[in-house]
Amino acid sequence: MSRRATTHRLEFDAAAIYEYPEHLRQWLEGLPNQPGVYTFHGESETMPLYIGKSINLRTRVMSHFRTTDEAKMLRLARRISWIPTAGDLGALLLEAQMIKTQQPLFNKRLRKNRQLCSLQIGSDKPQVVYAKELDFSHSPDLYGLFRSRRAALETLKSLADEHQLCHGLLGLESLSAGRPCFRAALKRCAGACCGKETREAHHARLIAALEHVRVVCWPWQGPVGLVEQGKLQTQIHVIDHWFYLGSVDNIDEARSLKRAPEGFDHDGYKILCRPLLAGQYPVLPL
Repeated sequence: MSRRATTHRLEFDAAAIYEYPEHLRQWLEGLPNQPGVYTFHGESETMPLYIGKSINLRTRVMSHFRTTDEAKMLRLARRISWIPTAGDLGALLLEAQMIKTQQPLFNKRLRKNRQLCSLQIGSDKPQVVYAKELDFSHSPDLYGLFRSRRAALETLKSLADEHQLCHGLLGLESLSAGRPCFRAALKRCAGACCGKETREAHHARLIAALEHVRVVCWPWQGPVGLVEQGKLQTQIHVIDHWFYLGSVDNIDEARSLKRAPEGFDHDGYKILCRPLLAGQYPVLPL
């Protein structure tokens, strides 16, 4: 088959799969040119097809109509809804919350991870601890957020290779009293296990290597309102111990959203930690 014929065949197949979703055209008329979260709905009233966010709702939703990759989802879609936000931060927070609570069919990320864990570094060997058993939002000496115990231990192994740390002192292998670890003979361990360096020096190098992934404790006593001002609206995002509770228009509504959050909101932490600590937005203690 010639190259031209092959190209024609591929174009024909794509056209056979993709058909412009005329039945959704009516839902495009009111789409605003502002940040927000949008949802493609199918037949089900409880499980949406897809939830996304954008700094420009109209541009982003329209982009779904221009690619054959979206053919299956568009065929199943029956309507489109959207929620405008003040800015990109509000859109990020709302999208993460909606995906976790509504579990849309075509979203593959931001699902609740019941095995979320971290490395707790005390004076002894690092311990793998789990968010379901320990409140990460106010527990000190936590480093890294991992989706499994295996991922946490693999990180320790990588740090050991990079910084000549001892597998025995990291709890990755057993040590015999008075004998160096196996890696020490290969010069892959600096020798804290056999007195060539102090255990204090070893511990300090471990902490220095992990410092960039230290889990920051919630710096306020209770919930706060984070003010995001956009061109068309201003919102107060209510946050409690890195847990996103919702967005409102005024301080009285913000106070009404206060409640005890359940568990550690990994997505909220990733979205909020840097902008909150950097002072990018005004913060109102509630």
